[in-house]
Amino acid sequence: MTAIGQDSLGTRDTLTVGGKNYAYYSFAKAAEKLGDVSRLPFSMKVLLENMLRFEDGVTVSTEDAQAIVDWQKNPHSPEREIQYRPARVLMQDFTGVPCVVDLAAMRDAMNALGADADKINPQVPVHLVIDHSVMVDEFGTPKAFEDNVELEYQRNMERYDFLKWGSKSLDNFKVVPPGTGICHQVNLENIAQAVWSSADSNGEMIAYPDTCVGTDSHTTMVNGLGVLGWGVGGIEAEAAMLGQPVSMLIPEVIGFKFTGKLREGITATDLVLTCTQMLRAKGVVGRFVEYFGPGLASLSLADRATLANMAPEYGATCGFFGIDDKTLDYMRLTGRSDENVALVEAYAKAQGFWIDPSVDPVFTDVLELDLDTVEPSLAGPKRPQDKVRLSSVDDVFNADLSKLYKKDEPVRVAVEGRDHDIGDGDVVIAAITSCTNTSNPDVLVAAGLVAKKAVEKGLKPKPWVKTSLAPGSQVVTDYLEKAGLQDYLNQVGFNLVGYGCTTCIGNSGPLAEPISKAINGNDIVAASVLSGNRNFEGRVSPDVRANFLASPPLVVAYALKGTVTQDFVATPIGTGSDGQDVYLKDIWPSNEEVRSVIDGAISRDMFVSRYSTVFTGDARWQAIDVTGSATYSWRAGSTYVANPPYFEGLTMTPAPVADIIEAKPLAIFGDSITTDHISPAGSIKADSPAGKWLMEHQVSKADFNSYGARRGHHEVMMRGTFANIRIKNQMLDGVEGGMTSYEGEVMPIYDAAMRHKADGTPLVVIGGKEYGTGSSRDWAAKGTNLLGVRAVIVESFERIHRSNLVGMGVLPLQFAEGVTRETLGLKGDETFTITGVSQLRPRQDVTVKLTRADGSTETFQTRCRIDTVNELDYFLNGGILQYVLRKLAA
Repeated sequence: MTAIGQDSLGTRDTLTVGGKNYAYYSFAKAAEKLGDVSRLPFSMKVLLENMLRFEDGVTVSTEDAQAIVDWQKNPHSPEREIQYRPARVLMQDFTGVPCVVDLAAMRDAMNALGADADKINPQVPVHLVIDHSVMVDEFGTPKAFEDNVELEYQRNMERYDFLKWGSKSLDNFKVVPPGTGICHQVNLENIAQAVWSSADSNGEMIAYPDTCVGTDSHTTMVNGLGVLGWGVGGIEAEAAMLGQPVSMLIPEVIGFKFTGKLREGITATDLVLTCTQMLRAKGVVGRFVEYFGPGLASLSLADRATLANMAPEYGATCGFFGIDDKTLDYMRLTGRSDENVALVEAYAKAQGFWIDPSVDPVFTDVLELDLDTVEPSLAGPKRPQDKVRLSSVDDVFNADLSKLYKKDEPVRVAVEGRDHDIGDGDVVIAAITSCTNTSNPDVLVAAGLVAKKAVEKGLKPKPWVKTSLAPGSQVVTDYLEKAGLQDYLNQVGFNLVGYGCTTCIGNSGPLAEPISKAINGNDIVAASVLSGNRNFEGRVSPDVRANFLASPPLVVAYALKGTVTQDFVATPIGTGSDGQDVYLKDIWPSNEEVRSVIDGAISRDMFVSRYSTVFTGDARWQAIDVTGSATYSWRAGSTYVANPPYFEGLTMTPAPVADIIEAKPLAIFGDSITTDHISPAGSIKADSPAGKWLMEHQVSKADFNSYGARRGHHEVMMRGTFANIRIKNQMLDGVEGGMTSYEGEVMPIYDAAMRHKADGTPLVVIGGKEYGTGSSRDWAAKGTNLLGVRAVIVESFERIHRSNLVGMGVLPLQFAEGVTRETLGLKGDETFTITGVSQLRPRQDVTVKLTRADGSTETFQTRCRIDTVNELDYFLNGGILQYVLRKLAA
């Protein structure tokens, strides 16, 4: 049910499509009162429509709509806060399980406050796609998929039982079962409608832009379909589900203009890595990016989705596209109804969402790229924005080997029990993975054609390479099989291993024991090549230190060559069965070959058939027998799902937030600390606090699963906070991993935090630039809170993590210009005092008193990064969930 706004401006009108009437909020009518909107960026038009539709005179006023229109006069550093309401929420299971845990805990808390637990229900449609749990345990065999799914259910049955309870107990909440696809690809191919419609309280159908927020940062992928969506933390998503608006400042919008056309053999992956590097260099954190220009006409919808998908990697809130015939063609192909497609076309043209190459919107700033200049590229070895030309990958790796790893030349050692050796720069993981690229038929068909040509020439992957193919949709299997390409992929080791994120999120599974032993016993710097979107240290595999992002056809080629230490263009991939050298150019398909296969292999029927059972699941899912209930019966002794402590002792009136007096630093970090560093998703080490806790609770090491799979249990996750194997705390000299100092004793960060808590000592975390980059991981903030950290003081924050910290009642402070941990000479033996915390205002200057070990004191300036009045309310309530709970209970 859609709320009816006041419509003070009289913009409500009627759109007739196929004989059916829809109400809508007309920009043409709005322009009569507010001014011309024809050159507003498409993404800003979405926000404008939202203000018009939800105008209530309280949270949204006509002044908000006017401010968006007036943005065109000065699109720089807008200061106005708006309350934005997305149409729906998208989740994956790693972030979705703790969301459902929180909702279940909130129902308990409502009962404790004497209020109605049924008020804790999603007010908008919520789709949760189980895609993050499958691991690549088995690979390279016809049984790999079935074996991996079986293991997935064995490991995660308790979580799946809980999610099925959620689907039966919560309104507006649907679960896409395991083995179906990746949430963003399922969203792009099926859930998203480009223009959404629903009945208002009078029963009249209203048409409006499809919008969403998601508990995964790559929610932006659906921007390629003209749907405004971005990643938020789970706690923000819960608030949106429960009817709370997303509080945000009107954004700056960076235009990215395309001219020209991609050259022969250049992939969408090459393009997105180029754009990511350009946009990171520009600096677009917290900004919208919108693509436009004559070059758009040459990019397929899948290409656009690839560009939109990686918005988190270039740091933007979104990477948006308007609507055109490519959008409509894609919607028809993927099985959308004729009625939906007709509505999208009519609404887009009536409202000015239709791409007109002759109109350049007003932007804050503009970048430009001639598509003809894009070169074959990878990114790595540690960050997605570090683009490397294909011909230079060996130079980059070999330079790092010398500079970072202090090796004069690559080392090779024998592998025990195998008839091959292994060495620095060997590719031990080659994975076709991730929604970013498996949503794009061009690059997947190209990978299949590379495999076909390689097989025909007699090439095989190197024996040390772990190969895998994990598409984001079952339709991928259908068209690869119809084209006859899956058989060739199988012959070079790329058998189907699962429909899920797998290697892209660190679920690469273990390497063969002899290879792992050789790597770790001889300090080998092994490499991975994956078609994912992130390659941060310690993410892909604990055995791999150099990780390169690449297109799927390059992933296949690297599996055949097996190393990143040689020029990939100038030296052979391998030797053919005829004894002749085979080069990359010999097995690379032409654009015409790719297009011919796609035209003959992909049809609308495939999408209609597969998505007709998207919520049904396999026999294992159907066999989970769960009954819905108002509250959840928490299982005593569970190590997967537990009632979190956030609402213990909650009263209707929040206590004043205490000042932070003589807080000690828990850790001091450098630049680019990611949410992977703060809250790992990968394997749990036996000697870590989380591993020890699990063993104390009779969980064997074989059943540890991963941090991501255990996000429903706060005891595991708070012990895993800052537990990444590659994180470096500058309070310690030369120590790698989640360690810190307590009273001069080196110990795990969790153990030190608990000692400080017992002492009654508040804590702070200090960092550098881009703190919290990466996944929209709410546990990075939840864990920080539960360790007793009151404030995080850094040079700059990534958007989602800053918001998550506020949502958990942790104060984000940003060093003033020219002030850093280095200029202050911080060692870790200082204390920090921050007063006036309960009287804070958004974005005010905050003075921090620093006391050194010798008793000397000084002050330094910071900026409070509580950015909006709504966020301040959340902070003063102890967090966003406490705020929402009190509001609903009242």
